[in-house]
Amino acid sequence: MIVKKLRAVAMALVLGTAAVAAAGALMVTPAEAAVRASVGKPLQAAQAAAAAGNYSAAMARVHEAEGVGGLTAEEQKIINQMKDYIAAKSGGSVGVQSAIGAQAKFDADYRAGRYREAINDADLLRKYGAMSGANMVIIAQAYYRAGDYVGCARYAREAGGGSDLLDLQMRCAYEAHDDVTLRNALETAVATTGKPEYWQRLLKFAEASKGLSDPQTLDIYRIRLLTGAMKPGPDDYFVLATLALQLGAPNEALSVVQKGMAAHLLVDSRAQRLYGLAKQSAAADIANLPRAVKAANASPRGDLLVTLGEDYCGMGGRYPDAIAAILAGIKKGVADPDDAWIRLGVAYYGAGQKDAALKAFAKADKTPNGQTIAHMWSLYVRGH
Repeated sequence: MIVKKLRAVAMALVLGTAAVAAAGALMVTPAEAAVRASVGKPLQAAQAAAAAGNYSAAMARVHEAEGVGGLTAEEQKIINQMKDYIAAKSGGSVGVQSAIGAQAKFDADYRAGRYREAINDADLLRKYGAMSGANMVIIAQAYYRAGDYVGCARYAREAGGGSDLLDLQMRCAYEAHDDVTLRNALETAVATTGKPEYWQRLLKFAEASKGLSDPQTLDIYRIRLLTGAMKPGPDDYFVLATLALQLGAPNEALSVVQKGMAAHLLVDSRAQRLYGLAKQSAAADIANLPRAVKAANASPRGDLLVTLGEDYCGMGGRYPDAIAAILAGIKKGVADPDDAWIRLGVAYYGAGQKDAALKAFAKADKTPNGQTIAHMWSLYVRGH
């Protein structure tokens, strides 16, 4: 853009000089003369001074041209273009009176490592309407390079929007040891992109919660599988399948093992033993289902019904049965209300009832860890 403007200035000056030279031989109207000699000559001198790096002298000659009376619209345009040229050529050290000059100063400050100056240039960019999404990213980078990680995270959060700013917010929050900002940024990232790498980092926060129960840990691994956030290798599949077996969901465990095998991650003898155990347990579970239903319905408490509903979810999608069982269990009363509401939310989601699922998750509010796991499920459901 600067090159184009310089060419425009040079062409106008050439045309103006030619018109003035011809003025003694024939009459030239103002419309035919791009720039009068009284304006064009100081601008030519300004151009030469700027090319030689004498920017103060260049601006002085521009002011000389501005002092000529009765400037035409074209002459004023050429003067403004010359100011932009000088501002850009000088890196914004002189002549900043436009968006081009503000951008030139900002670019020069950042390239020279004057990061605080670049940050302060934000006001200049806004003043001349030169603030853009790309400049916001560079300002956040200036905070980061200046070692002001708190300022970087705050600026990136307040600027909002765009994956580059979000990545910078997370990076700076990490450097500042600001877990709250980092977690919030990760939640925004999973909500807007759904990328597995963001889910991996967010679920690490959830996994680090003190006092997680086995069912809560199982839910974290379930969400990892659903979001593609399983760690490389077979270990997460082993943990997920084993927990599902231990907590009464053998059909789900068998499905997990089969997925691990299909991904060529569960391939050794240990995997074969796990597959055999899951297959045997799932078959026994199906055979024992009528007795399990009878026992759950006969129990004075609802915990067996909730477990039955969780098992239904793993039986090829028997979600209506799961919803009915879990609702009946909640009505009777359960030892872990948070887990019961989460199980109901998962069942509703499986049945395609997202709104009902989110309402169920919102009722898991008795313990901090219950709220954390329900929140992870809510984030997943909203994005799928």
